[in-house]
Amino acid sequence: MTSNLFTPLTIRGTTIPNRIWMAPMCQYSADASGPATGAPNDWHLQHYASRAIGGPGLILVEASGVVPEGRISPGDLGIWNDVQVEGHRRLTAFMRAHGVVPGIQLAHAGRKASTDLEFNGGGALPADRGGWTAVGPSAIAFSEAMPVPHELSIEEVGGVVTAFADAARRSLEAGYEVVEIHAAHGYLLHEFLSPVSNHREDAYGGSFEGRTRIVLEIADAVRAVVGERTPVFCRVSATDWIEPEGWTADDTVRLTALLREHGVDLLDVSSGGNLPRASIPTGPGYQVPFAARARREAGLPTAAAGLITEVRQAEKIIADGEADAVMIGRELLRNPYWPRQAARELGHSHPLPPQYGRSDLRPN
Repeated sequence: MTSNLFTPLTIRGTTIPNRIWMAPMCQYSADASGPATGAPNDWHLQHYASRAIGGPGLILVEASGVVPEGRISPGDLGIWNDVQVEGHRRLTAFMRAHGVVPGIQLAHAGRKASTDLEFNGGGALPADRGGWTAVGPSAIAFSEAMPVPHELSIEEVGGVVTAFADAARRSLEAGYEVVEIHAAHGYLLHEFLSPVSNHREDAYGGSFEGRTRIVLEIADAVRAVVGERTPVFCRVSATDWIEPEGWTADDTVRLTALLREHGVDLLDVSSGGNLPRASIPTGPGYQVPFAARARREAGLPTAAAGLITEVRQAEKIIADGEADAVMIGRELLRNPYWPRQAARELGHSHPLPPQYGRSDLRPN
């Protein structure tokens, strides 16, 4: 039986063996101080190794800060120095050994940076508790509970572009085969895109062209570093959920076409995150229509995310041409072996590590 979920997908020089991909999900578990600050540790190795054995085609390692102040919290991963590169190599080596394509999400948290660990409440972290000054496109706080960020100068914006390019170079050195630019969820690049958080009057604000400029410059810079054979993805929030005042689904389609021209190979579609009080009508697959529209109207492959939990649901998304892959998040936290169970349900022969041969994960 041929399954759409288990059909390989080749992007540039990389073949991803199936369409079930692990979404990037922060673990907030890196060392917060010392020489290994921001480097993957034993927690990350066991976390990603378990999911690699579970059989997804691609694992996108969680948001990794391109600069120290680009972390959401002190527990975030980073890839701004060579010590961190060594830690990431442990993850990529294990993934490749088990047939999984390793990818990484490059990120800058912008005005949502310098917060406590999510499972400690995630509130603003003052300097005397290890916090730092957050930055943004404009001096506008995310919420009343968060401090006003430092507004980036033109020169500092250029430094962000360079930091993403440097992080992309380190990603290749670490063994990653896919690089994703994080421009979603209210973090720095999304803050530039949205008129709600970007009130600049220079070349990086105002019009659609100004607000999207930094994202396109980063796409160009990353592509120049990784060459022509490495896939580059971009994650976007398709809407701020306050249309027409914020970033809209129409804006996303327009940006997607530009990203294709600037060397991006796939749009990873999420939504929201830039406004604390946005009303988001969640439900099974609630973000899939955004991925389907961007794919159809802008001609760029997409990955769909958002409450995709059932095997037949995921299979239908691919079969109906709504997306080229599904990003599985919380379901893989609950069940690392969801891809293998999906294969069994769909009657697909999915190679199983010999150590697990006594399990019930083989096809029916």
